[in-house]
Amino acid sequence: MDHFVYRDGILFAEDVSLEAIAAAVGTPAYIYSTATLERHFRVFRDAFAPLKPLICYAVKANSNQAVLATLARLGAGADVVSGGELMRAVKAGIPSDKIVFSGVGKTTDEMRQALSTGIKQFNVESEAELDLLDAVAGDMGLTAPVSVRVNPDVDAKTHAKISTGKAENKFGVAWSAVDRIYGKIAALDHVEAVGIDVHIGSQLTELEPFKQAFAKVVDLVHHLRAAGHAIQHIDLGGGLGIPYGDGKATPPAPAHYGAMVQEALGDLDCDLIFEPGRLIAGNAGILLTKVLFIKDGEARRFAILDAAMNDLMRPAMYDAYHGFTPVIEPQTTATETYDFVGPVCESSDTFATQRTSPPLGAGQLLAIRSAGAYSAVMSSTYNTRPLVPEVMVNGDQFAVVRERQTLEALIGADTIPDWLNSKSED
Repeated sequence: MDHFVYRDGILFAEDVSLEAIAAAVGTPAYIYSTATLERHFRVFRDAFAPLKPLICYAVKANSNQAVLATLARLGAGADVVSGGELMRAVKAGIPSDKIVFSGVGKTTDEMRQALSTGIKQFNVESEAELDLLDAVAGDMGLTAPVSVRVNPDVDAKTHAKISTGKAENKFGVAWSAVDRIYGKIAALDHVEAVGIDVHIGSQLTELEPFKQAFAKVVDLVHHLRAAGHAIQHIDLGGGLGIPYGDGKATPPAPAHYGAMVQEALGDLDCDLIFEPGRLIAGNAGILLTKVLFIKDGEARRFAILDAAMNDLMRPAMYDAYHGFTPVIEPQTTATETYDFVGPVCESSDTFATQRTSPPLGAGQLLAIRSAGAYSAVMSSTYNTRPLVPEVMVNGDQFAVVRERQTLEALIGADTIPDWLNSKSED
């Protein structure tokens, strides 16, 4: 469920007309619904109410300060994968002891930053990272709390580019190395094992891969405890998918996921951490765009939009499906078939091919659905196209939470070296 619905023939975000937002900020623009963010967080939290887990929102899904601050007020923690995301989470009001630091390539500076901040734990992904973290913590006179991210070699049955739990993926420590890694932690002076971390991928639409991975982790907890390691909690990651409206398998509801987790863990005495991202933000946002032209090609009819692949990369990168909704509700049942494309000089700048839609015309506003996660955060300035604004709606109010970048600011970030400022040759 989201809060983007028609009222009197006009698409609204909560109690604000998308026409009004377009008039105020222009297009393209990202629009986020506070009510949808809050609802999705609560639904996920309530699915695990008896277990009282720490829910660390995956900042990489949507890192806007307004989104983070909204979730912080609900008690969310944060899963971060860079020093920048860590800074964003703290500035948005997320307590440092609710922040976990994931990722395969943490730098010395990022480790120092996280240790100084006092985060809950590092999710360590390699022996080399462990050695460096021990050295950095030692230099600071601190002890770093760590969970080892284990790779269970489970096929998440999702897109290859967002699968993270198979043996050939770059993430986590090989299952065969887990005993040795935890033994090493026990021998080091400035790291302390506090848990286990596992995350097998994103946009999962079945529970079975989760069940397989979690069963292996439960056995591992018993094994490590028997070996003398004090495993206090399990970080079960994120990955539960959302409906994109593509007619494919509907992901399980959070309540069903919660029931499966409780069954899989049984009476295991461990605190739980989850890292949902897409599930919270994905359907809480849309990309508002405008039709520039309708172009009839030799074999296709194209709807050329003012949004492009640099604004929304997911279709080009993942062949991802996004729904299109006219802002003015169609008054006809007639349809046309379009390829929805942007103005970037790439054939990959295509949002959808051979998509049936009510007839479209130049100037018409469209909402590209399910654009709250892995959308604005992945945008770029390719073709010297400025970053588009982000807008947060709360009831009958809206605010620009990231201004549209100006061409002057974009180009002004470049500098010309002195040797090119001298007089050119004749």
